[in-house]
Amino acid sequence: MHRHPVQCIIPPYMFEHMARSDDPGLRAMAVAALAGAAAVRAVRAFATQLPALLAAPSPGGRRHRLVYDARGRDELPGKLVRSEGEKKSADTAVNEAYDFAGDTFDFYHAVFGRNSLDDAGMTLISSVHVGEADGRGWQPMSNAFWDGGQMAYGDGDGTVFRRFTRSLDVVAHELTHGVQSFTSNLVYRGQSGAINEHFSDVFGALVRQWKAGTTAERANWLIGADVLVPAATRRAIRDMEHPGTAYAADPFLGSDPQPDHMKKLATGPSDSGGVHINSGIPNRAFVLVAQALGGPAWEQPGRIWYEAMLQLSRTSQFADLARITAQIAGESLGAAAKKAVRVAWKKVGL
Repeated sequence: MHRHPVQCIIPPYMFEHMARSDDPGLRAMAVAALAGAAAVRAVRAFATQLPALLAAPSPGGRRHRLVYDARGRDELPGKLVRSEGEKKSADTAVNEAYDFAGDTFDFYHAVFGRNSLDDAGMTLISSVHVGEADGRGWQPMSNAFWDGGQMAYGDGDGTVFRRFTRSLDVVAHELTHGVQSFTSNLVYRGQSGAINEHFSDVFGALVRQWKAGTTAERANWLIGADVLVPAATRRAIRDMEHPGTAYAADPFLGSDPQPDHMKKLATGPSDSGGVHINSGIPNRAFVLVAQALGGPAWEQPGRIWYEAMLQLSRTSQFADLARITAQIAGESLGAAAKKAVRVAWKKVGL
């Protein structure tokens, strides 16, 4: 089966725009990427229902990483090239996948006391150099995804996207889909799916900030900046602080469609009901909370959002997230924090 993600870092609307490109290589890549998504919906639905069946336990319940080389194909995992505790590889992508998976594990363990994605020592499996077949044959995949049991990273097309292991926030974003599948396990459609993507953006950004020791006031709140080929028309895949501004009038990507307020909520069936597009609304609310509370965002606001991820139901909506984060803030931090959370949600229309 062709293994293209549903929960992936690059949203379908980016590929839809690239599929209209005058560049035949980019057009072929984008068409192949869009066509592959439907092929694994049944597999992903199964993984969502029974995530524990895909969790590989680690020896002794400790941090355990395995990195494989897919060698330009989509037959995962590929050839094992680095295991936990082994020396660095000559392959930069292998080392990035290994190191950033470790950073994500360490973040969840140090900040929240969580033992891997499933809180039971799940092995972190990654495949690098994943390929994708289009009309030209096998090409480097321009995406990264979590398939319910492991991570997969492509090397990018070299025109718009670079190697996907370059970005710690991308790695942590995708691994957080794994955490989320073992907690609230939100249905990947509509507002519940947008909350799913939102949690991955939040903790993707927080892992990067925690690793660098960056406070909320100094953070840039960009997602995926490191995987884009630099250009004046693009800064990141998403901007959590200012949704809708990550890229503009880009010749290959167009302009960022994310809304920053409920009055601009995208409706309709595309993007599984707007899971990537509408995540901009709660993303902005989180940044506003982090800036209002100040200091390291992984501490107070991160704790609030982590507890919310544990408590939400599979079909929770934006209003549910707003309500429960305010409740958690009040119970754990007091009236001032609860007010800050309510004010932030009100600013985005909730």
